[in-house]
Amino acid sequence: MKIEESTAISYSVLDLATVVQGQTPADSFRHSLELAKKVEQLGYTRYWFAEHHNMESVASSATSVLIGYVAGGTSAIRVGSGGIMLPNHAPLVIAEQFGTLASLYPGRIDLGLGRAPGTDQVTAMAIRGDNFKAPHNFPRDIQKLQNFFSATNKHSSVRAIPGEGLDIPIWVLGSSTDSAMVAAAMGLPYAFASHFAPTYFMEAIKLYRENFQPSAHLSKPYVMSCVNVVAADTDEEAERLATSVKQLFIGVVTGRRQLLPPPVESMDEIWNAHEEQTVNHMLTYSFIGGPATIKKRLEHFLQLTQVDEIMVTSHLFDHQARIHSYEVFADVIKEINTVKTKNLV
Repeated sequence: MKIEESTAISYSVLDLATVVQGQTPADSFRHSLELAKKVEQLGYTRYWFAEHHNMESVASSATSVLIGYVAGGTSAIRVGSGGIMLPNHAPLVIAEQFGTLASLYPGRIDLGLGRAPGTDQVTAMAIRGDNFKAPHNFPRDIQKLQNFFSATNKHSSVRAIPGEGLDIPIWVLGSSTDSAMVAAAMGLPYAFASHFAPTYFMEAIKLYRENFQPSAHLSKPYVMSCVNVVAADTDEEAERLATSVKQLFIGVVTGRRQLLPPPVESMDEIWNAHEEQTVNHMLTYSFIGGPATIKKRLEHFLQLTQVDEIMVTSHLFDHQARIHSYEVFADVIKEINTVKTKNLV
């Protein structure tokens, strides 16, 4: 895999096919495709789906199927997984699935890999069956995938057809320093889940950069940060819209999950002090506001982290408000990139 070097910051989308109150997963899928078509026009680089299971508000459990659906409905944007939770799958099956996708949509498929189950332990047991207690080695399974994708595997007794000989970019996803070290040792691009797990973000990307080993896939470190964005025409409107994701995260904190609720005028009567503190910590890397506020905070974030790419996730109740949020963010980052380019001339 070759990632083009550029001074401009790439910007992408993470989608969980979030189900809002009063709607169904079918509505979420239709909205995902509509959004993918729009962000493709806006210059976003990639559109990823995240694998989760047994979560009422998240409909992206059959991740590979949704990748094919969106790739088939778009023409240029890269589509992939953010990520496939590798402990849930045999590497051969993933190689075949993504080999099929890459054969159908050449040059457009990404394979982001995570080491967590993407669910609770009871559900993980239901997914893995008798393999639940089997030892899992994340780096070894990544190597198995790389081997299945290699042209040199054609003489093996076990082959990925399709998949063999295809250039399918592999990313390591994580929310800890462990995943950072895996990505660094294997010379792979690293995507951090700072949109909900901010604690180890700065430490992890520092370790990744310091320990990075160049590989045939990547010559130097490449860091993507996933962040929450709620952008609107004014700060006040963005703050109101953001109460939906705050209510959603209360469900994560308390275990009382719900479909994405509509925004409210005030959170005061909805959360207690502990929930407010915990949710606000989880949302540390969130950009909420109008264009000027988003630009100011984003410039500070980019200067602080020096990330190569921003992946945006936006949990908004109203579909048109969600689309507009991605429009506002695209305008802001294009403005930032224009300034960066001019300063280098």
